[in-house]
Amino acid sequence: MPEWLAAGTAGLVAGGALLLGSAVAWFISVPARLVAAIMAFGAGVLISALTFELAQEAVEVGGLAYTCLGFLVGAVVYVGLNILLARYGGRHRKRSGGQVAAEADQKSSGGAIAIGALLDGIPESMVLGLSFLTGGGLSLPVFAAVFISNVPEGLSSTAGWKKAGRGPLYVFGIWGAIALASGLAALAGYLLLDGAAPGTLAVVNGLAAGAILAMITDTMIPEAFERASLYTGLIATLGFLAAFSLHQLP
Repeated sequence: MPEWLAAGTAGLVAGGALLLGSAVAWFISVPARLVAAIMAFGAGVLISALTFELAQEAVEVGGLAYTCLGFLVGAVVYVGLNILLARYGGRHRKRSGGQVAAEADQKSSGGAIAIGALLDGIPESMVLGLSFLTGGGLSLPVFAAVFISNVPEGLSSTAGWKKAGRGPLYVFGIWGAIALASGLAALAGYLLLDGAAPGTLAVVNGLAAGAILAMITDTMIPEAFERASLYTGLIATLGFLAAFSLHQLP
């Protein structure tokens, strides 16, 4: 399989985990504590991946300065956009309780939630395509991290959207579109950066890492802590160690 096709397929499959989690939450009543525990595990997995795969890879490819620049830009841009979306009802898009804004209460919330979900998924998907350029093939730890973290995102968000009165067409339409966008983002990450200078690759890797870390802190950890506060740290640690162990495999 050509690398460009493999990159797009990896993004599509990883994004499809959102649909998997969404379907489970829509048809099965999943206990809130279980959703929170899976969210905590996914957060730990992502933290490990961005540390040992994205940030470390960026430093090795282009140096510390470019990596730090990208990391800060990614975090600032994500937080800025997240603040903007919060004003239109997209703040609690990953929450499984009654925090998600209903369209009747805030007319713009549907679009804000959809854009926010897309904002969360694009950085993760781009690095899957980028891993073919910086690592000589698909990074299994990054792919596993994105897939594993997407399942609880789909679970939690869909549970919250369902409580807010969103219909199945809206919910599965959003996740299906984001799964497709994830594939395109991974493909773009490969095609647009093929042959790019090492500094550019380091900035992009760092940018994705900064955005993902900001996303974890702003959206995943609050949901995990609220429902499983006594065990969040331990569960996140297990997720971190699982991804770290995968990173150490030859």
